[in-house]
Amino acid sequence: MTEQTTTPVVRRVDERHRYEILVDGARAGLTAYRDRGEQRVFFHTEIDDAHAGQGLASVLVREALTDVRAAGLRVVPVCPYVAGFLTKHEEFADLADPVTPEALRWLDGALGR
Repeated sequence: MTEQTTTPVVRRVDERHRYEILVDGARAGLTAYRDRGEQRVFFHTEIDDAHAGQGLASVLVREALTDVRAAGLRVVPVCPYVAGFLTKHEEFADLADPVTPEALRWLDGALGR
């Protein structure tokens, strides 16, 4: 039996404020954001249990950050996964702005919390 491999696809879904990663055309995970001026504030990343352990979160965040760079935006990594990714991948370090109390208050307001 041959194992079939499918290249995951990452897409930005602006109306839902997130990037999604698709495997075989079905959503396998997402990273959510809100835009604050020239900053894209990432606050949550998740991969469905059925796709855990396949490295999809890394692919998802790498593609999202590449898109942020292309758009000329900055990143505020409230999401622990995105923050950790930025720490491990210095090629994206120049995009990061610090997570400040002001940014967190703004995010709470933007999310209606």
